[in-house]
Amino acid sequence: MTAFVVYRDDVPAAARGIAPVTGLWSDLGRAAGTVTCGVRRIQCEPGNRTTPVHLEGADEEIFYVLDGSGLSWQDGKTYEIRAGDVIVHRRREEAHTVIAGPEGIDVLAYGTRYWRGGAQLPRAGVAWHYPAWFAIEQGGDPFAREVAVGELDVPAPLPRKATICNLDELEPERSTNDGDCDYWSRNLGRACGSVESGMRHFAIAPGKLGPPPHCHSAEEEIFLVLGGDGTLWLGDERIPLRVGHLVARPAGTRVAHAFEAGGAGLELLAYGTRDPNDIAYFPRSNKVYLRGVGVIGRIEQLGYWDGES
Repeated sequence: MTAFVVYRDDVPAAARGIAPVTGLWSDLGRAAGTVTCGVRRIQCEPGNRTTPVHLEGADEEIFYVLDGSGLSWQDGKTYEIRAGDVIVHRRREEAHTVIAGPEGIDVLAYGTRYWRGGAQLPRAGVAWHYPAWFAIEQGGDPFAREVAVGELDVPAPLPRKATICNLDELEPERSTNDGDCDYWSRNLGRACGSVESGMRHFAIAPGKLGPPPHCHSAEEEIFLVLGGDGTLWLGDERIPLRVGHLVARPAGTRVAHAFEAGGAGLELLAYGTRDPNDIAYFPRSNKVYLRGVGVIGRIEQLGYWDGES
């Protein structure tokens, strides 16, 4: 299998944490070769929590529930979640964790890998993290420290907030039926209010392509096969896919990708960064899309720079 394609269940899972803050973690993103963003699979037994309660200072997170059910705990409030749910946590907005329900829960945690700011004074023993300085403590597992604080207050669930939605709650939109491309999509990220990253669900018609072959200059994408089967077009390669395959497409590879559905169609969960500096290139039409200014057009003369003047 090519370096950018892995099968979900083949990626080693390791236990992390201390009960009740514990689960099996698989770093799917690293295994597939992602660079600027990633995805981890976290499987929790009933009643356990995926992570210590935490608030992201720089990165936006998107969670997708693969299986099971539970509660999304946010700033002392809870919301019921189930398979097919998307939960968006914008940076600096709410402290959060996930609590597994009676059947356990299997979630994907997507996020960017931005190393934004911060400063450390190793002699003085302090570090800067906006908006304050704080003392550096050596050692101390965060999971153990979370457990040591005591029981987490878990109130009764409230009606779901706008940052949580399910696949079944969004009507698919017919994106295109042009030539060999025929697919529907649901913009899950926009529906749940994501800002710095996005998530879509694609349903590709049997024997057809999804979005036409393209590559990105700055945006990285991660795809997971949720249903059906098909083929990944990666330049001149043709790679068979089935449910559970994860595909990483780092930015700047200059290798176009596309997905072709098999006889049963193909369902994909697509995650991507929203870099305003991104340029998407479509080699079949010789078009480029300048994301930051919303302009798309055809290039009449195009060549590849070999890196020499």
